[in-house]
Amino acid sequence: MYKYKLNEDVDNKEKWQQSRIDAFDDLEARLENVKKLLRQGKLKTNKYYRENPDSYSVVMGTDLISEYINDIETLLKGE
Repeated sequence: MYKYKLNEDVDNKEKWQQSRIDAFDDLEARLENVKKLLRQGKLKTNKYYRENPDSYSVVMGTDLISEYINDIETLLKGE
């Protein structure tokens, strides 16, 4: 077996690993955007129910959103 690695392989590996780490910055920024959207959804839902007090309509799919967040938490915990 060849003992030595080419520098090119090391550079590619380091770039690839850094891209995996940098992806977390993008995900954190997207989560901040999701938080804003959740706040807006809450306000929209509250407004809708004030205007339609007898309604049982689902304004935002919070059950589905909750399931997605559960999946994300499971992935991040490594379960």
